[in-house]
Formats: sequence, structure tokens, C-alpha cells
Amino acid sequence: MKLFTCTNCGNRLYFDNISCTRCHAELGYIPDEDRLVALEACEYEDIWVATGESRMHRKCSNYSGLGVCNWLVDADDEEPFCISCRLNRTIPDLDVPGNREHWQIMETEKRQLIYSLIRLGLTVNPRSTHPDGLEFDFLANIATPFNDEKPVVTGHKAGLITINIAEADPVERSRIRHKMNEPYRTILGHLRHESGHFYWDNLIRNCEHSETLLKEFRELFGDERLSYAQAMRDYYQKGAPLDWQQHYVSAYASMHPWEDWAESWAHYLHIVDTLDTAWQFGLRVRPKAGDDESSNVKHNFDPYCETSIDTMIEHWLPLALALNSLNRSMGHEYAYPFVLSQKATIKLGFLHKVILECRGKEEPL
Repeated sequence: MKLFTCTNCGNRLYFDNISCTRCHAELGYIPDEDRLVALEACEYEDIWVATGESRMHRKCSNYSGLGVCNWLVDADDEEPFCISCRLNRTIPDLDVPGNREHWQIMETEKRQLIYSLIRLGLTVNPRSTHPDGLEFDFLANIATPFNDEKPVVTGHKAGLITINIAEADPVERSRIRHKMNEPYRTILGHLRHESGHFYWDNLIRNCEHSETLLKEFRELFGDERLSYAQAMRDYYQKGAPLDWQQHYVSAYASMHPWEDWAESWAHYLHIVDTLDTAWQFGLRVRPKAGDDESSNVKHNFDPYCETSIDTMIEHWLPLALALNSLNRSMGHEYAYPFVLSQKATIKLGFLHKVILECRGKEEPL
């Protein structure tokens, strides 16, 4: 995740900041410029400009009205919401205690996803105006007449991503993670995974070269035309194959080719965004023990512009080992509890190629 500099005082800023801790200026993120800027009110009501600049903006309605967003909208745009918040179809009932706080967490994680998608040069349009666009439902479990709850199922269908806001409760999320025997479960992980299903439709199934890409996809991931319902029943009855680690990024990826793609997509976004953060901090991994020279890497490139998946993986593996060691030093579980096999890496390379072809030779925003 990118670091920013306050345009008013030069202080270092972070993506989610709404005010500068040094000069206390209000801040706003401009998505099409990838900048977090200090804001000044101008002569027009509810219109803002970045310090020392003339381009006029409005705060997203979820910023000025609810305080759950820090993104800006162009002053000439008739849409009251920013390009992240306008993707929402349904938000939880904010009169229910706890829903506002849970939804705010959801929006924070969603903005990080949208940031990555834009940086990768992928199209992010709301389904309300684009039939092939993206949409989100953030829903709470529904109470029934029998004093229990009808759970919301997290998933994707035809561009609509549904997330259960109970995932924003760390206790509930941990309970589900242990129940499902998952090594890793986060809101951002859910969002990245479900967005993978959406982009499979857009980048593989419905693209102009779909026949060629589907052939390549099936050679690597398997035939997605196999019954998903049967695959799901088999997975939950029998579990993952014993040798799943040789072929997949996670056990769940072994269930069906669609899930293999979505899990690989999520891991690709994990890797790119974490490498971006390492680059922004100027990190270098240079272990003081052992003779493995491949573990000595300096993160000195923008992963969102990198054309070689090999370079990304060469930098990712030592960084993941360092992250895991740091987490254990703090008494936490591994930050990245996965091993990337050669087959899983090849699948990540296919994803990388598809994304590069999608944006052509254009530089990401």
C-alpha cells in the first residue's frame, strides 16, 4: 500500500488517514490521481481544493455524511459517491447497534481492494450503470421467528459480491476460521477472492480472446464446466486431496477450477499489495544467517508496473518468510501461512499475463 506526503506540511500520511497528525489538515484521496491531499475549503459551499491547487472536489457522501470514507469526487460529477462507495447496492441497517462500526470496517477493506484493482489497470464500474459492472451487498444475518438467525452467505453471482458483516467481528471471524479449519481468514481476503470470480467472467469468459484464454485456463486450472454443486459436495465430504499443496495455493482451491482461479487471484493481490508496501518503505531482506543468496533482496521496484512474475515471486518469498518471523516474534500466527508450489506459481503467472494483456501497454493509474 502506497505512502503519501501531506501537501500542506510534508508529513508522512497513510492511505486511510482523514487528517494530518502534524498540521491537522483534513485529507481526501483523489482516485484518478492516486493522491492523498490536504484540503482547503473554497468559496463554494461543500467544495474543496487541495492545498495550493485549483481543481475542485466534493467529499464522498459517505465521507461528509457518515465518516466511513476519505475519498473525493470531482466537483462536476453528479454522482454523490466516490468510485468505491458507488459500487454499493446494499449497506446494513445503521440503526442496529454495531452495524455502523462493522460496515465502516468493510468499507475500509473494500477501498484497499479498489485501490489495487485501479492500480492494476482493471476496469471498475458500478453495475447500476454498467450491466457487466461490479456491485456489493454488505448484509447482516436475519433474525427468524424462532429466535435464531438466517445467515448471510458470502459469495459472488453475476457481478454482485455479498459479504456478511459478521466477518467484521474478529471473535466471530476467528470462530468461523477454526470451524472451517482455515489457516487464514480476513475481510480483505474475502473481498479479493470474490473479486476473482467477477474478473474471471470479465477477463476470461467474456473477453474477445475467450476461446484461447479458456483453453489455457483449462490446461492449468481444469475444466470449469464440471458440476460446481457436485464438486462442493465432494470437497466438504472428502476434503482436499492429500497432495493438494503440490498443485494449489490453498486446500479450498482444490474444490473446483473456479475456486482455484479465485484463490490464486486473491493470493496475487496479497503479493502485489504487500510488495508495494515493502517498496514504499524501502525494505531490504538480508538475513544474518545461512548462505542462501536468493534470500537477499531489496524491494526497489513498483510491483503494479512489473511485467515479470518471476521477479515478483523472487522478491515475495524472502519477504513472506520475514513477515512470518516478525509475526511469530509478536506472538501471532504466520502472516502468510502458505507455500507456493511450482504449479501454483505457474497459475499466478497466467493471472499476471491476463492482467497485463487486459490493460495493454497503458500504464496503471
